[in-house]
Amino acid sequence: MQSVWTLLSWGPEGWLDEIAYGVFITVSLALATLPLGLLIGFLIAVAKQSQERSLKLAADIYTTIFRGLPELLTLFLVFYGAQIGIQQVVRVFNPTASVEVNSFVSGMIALGVVFSSYASEVFLSAFRAIPRGQYEGGYAIGLSKFQTMRLVVLPQLVRIALPGLANLWLILLKDTSLVSAIGLTDILRQAGVAARVTKQAFLFFGFATLIYLALAILSSIGIGLIERHVGKQELQR
Repeated sequence: MQSVWTLLSWGPEGWLDEIAYGVFITVSLALATLPLGLLIGFLIAVAKQSQERSLKLAADIYTTIFRGLPELLTLFLVFYGAQIGIQQVVRVFNPTASVEVNSFVSGMIALGVVFSSYASEVFLSAFRAIPRGQYEGGYAIGLSKFQTMRLVVLPQLVRIALPGLANLWLILLKDTSLVSAIGLTDILRQAGVAARVTKQAFLFFGFATLIYLALAILSSIGIGLIERHVGKQELQR
């Protein structure tokens, strides 16, 4: 029986290479999903404040659906549904064609829409916390709506929304473990493979636990630095 240190080592006898690659995939997926989720969430929040009833209704339906569905179900719908849909379209032009959807992209889209549905509520609360006079002040000095949003509203919006978005980032980091269900080689999948091969389930799942905790701690430190930086900029204004 191999020792713990041999199993958790680099090289052909250990599994650290595979698990390190899983960490890379997990962090890459979270970082790729974050800007997508933030952008869509911000646009949904803007739509919810719109005077256009159809936009507001569409935004409400969007958040209701993706906040109501389990994340794993959303992932399956995107991965298998997109594959079937694209394949049907391609077969119109080439009946013998076969299409496979990339699991990384599917995971990014699925987690992105879920993240955006919650981020939109954070942004919406931040928008409502900014006094209407801030907008009127921007218009009064000759700024356009876009300039007022960019120069006056957005700096305050970021500061107010940051704590809520930080919590969502930590949730996103954990939710990346779901992509192991569609074959993506993240931390959890690599730990599961190692556990099945070596029959050391507690060792590898325990090691995966420590990795997720380390990522959460590093994220908390980074978030704290960002919050202090934003706070200093606010004091300098």
